[in-house]
Amino acid sequence: MKWKKYTLTTTTQAVDLVSSLFDEIGIEGIEIEDNVPLTENETKGMFIDILPELPPDDGVARVSFYLEDVSREEEILKAVEEGLDELALFVDLGERTIVTSETEDKDWINNWKQYFKPFTVDDILIKPTWEEIPEEDRDKLLIQIDPGTAFGTGQHETTQLCIRQLRKYMTSGAKVLDVGTGSGILGITALKLGAGEVWATDLDENAIAAVKENLEANGIGEGSFHVVQGNLIDDKVIKDWAGYQCYDIAVANILADVIILLLPEIPRHLKKGGIFIMSGIIDMNEAAVKEALEANRELELLETARQGEWVSVTARKV
Repeated sequence: MKWKKYTLTTTTQAVDLVSSLFDEIGIEGIEIEDNVPLTENETKGMFIDILPELPPDDGVARVSFYLEDVSREEEILKAVEEGLDELALFVDLGERTIVTSETEDKDWINNWKQYFKPFTVDDILIKPTWEEIPEEDRDKLLIQIDPGTAFGTGQHETTQLCIRQLRKYMTSGAKVLDVGTGSGILGITALKLGAGEVWATDLDENAIAAVKENLEANGIGEGSFHVVQGNLIDDKVIKDWAGYQCYDIAVANILADVIILLLPEIPRHLKKGGIFIMSGIIDMNEAAVKEALEANRELELLETARQGEWVSVTARKV
């Protein structure tokens, strides 16, 4: 099935009013394109370390919406034009042209699955739940993952760096804290490598559902993997839930800026001698993380590992 796409070219200052107008008309869901740089607050929850370079902001924005049922097309476009006439009295709408095009009805949530294939990290096989185990990898330690709408297939270099460090420092029965668990891949890997239990946090509600599904796919009972939505950095309820001075290993595959904020907090939850594995650090931010680590008297640097442009830093609580 094809959808009709309608794209209004307007000004960035009019976007909020146009969005409200579309909502009042009954248009569900819009797409906004502009060159306005994201603020620090807007990027806090994003799983990227480097934002793409945008052209200079020219004040132009494109607001698109889609219609599957075109029987109301004339009615809706008339309501849009009348609404824009009213908005024009209060705000500069710029070009104010509407271009119509067609787009395929694709399953955007699941379409990416064609690119997620089984792969190995040393002697560990990470396989999407919908793929068969390759014959040549049947002797490897198996981890099955369906990230859903949560972050984490294991393919990214930062996740692989964490997996290797978990294997290196894991002890039988270890208690592990997984901060920013995403799909739960690192916590599940820890359990497969011999951890006794995992306690995990994530800001995204989608991660909670993804973790439960992936535990089931790996035959792991929920009793050994505890997960909660919340922020370990500034939420006392989450800090207390996690517990203090009780973890053998903590792992955080997030972003350099978030890791720097975590550095004062993680030692409160680690046992003496406990290990903190950090990744998600692009190489240009390595110095900033290490500078913050050096300023922390409760942690000592053990080693640095690299893969591509990404860095993993491992420290011990002294």
